[in-house]
Amino acid sequence: MKNKEILPADIWNDEKIGKLNEFVKKHSEGQSDERKIRNKLLAIQYKLEDYIEKDEICEDEILDILDFVKLYLKVFGITKKDLASYFGMKDSNLHKYLTGKRRLNPEVVLKISSFSRTKPEYWYRIQVKNELAKLRKEDLKEYDKYDYEKLLKN
Repeated sequence: MKNKEILPADIWNDEKIGKLNEFVKKHSEGQSDERKIRNKLLAIQYKLEDYIEKDEICEDEILDILDFVKLYLKVFGITKKDLASYFGMKDSNLHKYLTGKRRLNPEVVLKISSFSRTKPEYWYRIQVKNELAKLRKEDLKEYDKYDYEKLLKN
């Protein structure tokens, strides 16, 4: 007897997906508001981590720090102006940090990190990832000459 390969469609058909969605919806309705907020914050953190870990991003896929901060602001129902005031900054000044027009400094990173309850390194990693993504491939090839094997051959 030949074993038949099980395909995802054999397991996840429209009916089963509908039942799963219904279960999730019922379960989430029973959660406290605090738990719902925690779930939304975790979802943002996973999105942030996925972005950082993504091997390569094209220039048109770049997400500014502002894109992630906006997700947090939406969960809490506050504005960027409110956040800037809370941080003791002008909105325009904070905006420059969040959009990459100004390089992050430890003070801003620690404020964002504390506010979002994420690791400070995440925000620096987004900044560096975006800076590298904006470089053209031709520009990056210029640095191939610094490969350690070339140094060892000399």
